[in-house]
Amino acid sequence: MASRTSSPLIHPDEQDMDLFTVMAALSDPVRQSIVATLGAQSEVPCGGFDLPVGKSTSSRHFRVLREAGLIRQQDEGTRRINSLRREELDRRFPGLLDLVLREAVECRGRLVQSSAD
Repeated sequence: MASRTSSPLIHPDEQDMDLFTVMAALSDPVRQSIVATLGAQSEVPCGGFDLPVGKSTSSRHFRVLREAGLIRQQDEGTRRINSLRREELDRRFPGLLDLVLREAVECRGRLVQSSAD
């Protein structure tokens, strides 16, 4: 739930996005799943993700992704809506997001296959 007393949401400008910061943000499986979900759906509230972590840890994951420039967050009433900054990422790092999303789908497929064995 978005807090009315929380500090303002800071999003880096496109030209300030750093490849190594983006890659570090993507190194965590929970953050990868957030990005993969946003790759399939345009806008998702924080509570709309099925994450295997608590609320405070989820908040940290969202903050890391936002501060790296991967996602945009905006408050709508009591909800915080997340969206992928696809156009900006594609301009700044052409092909990176497509590769990340493709790998996320393949990784999920391998996990499903190995759990079925």
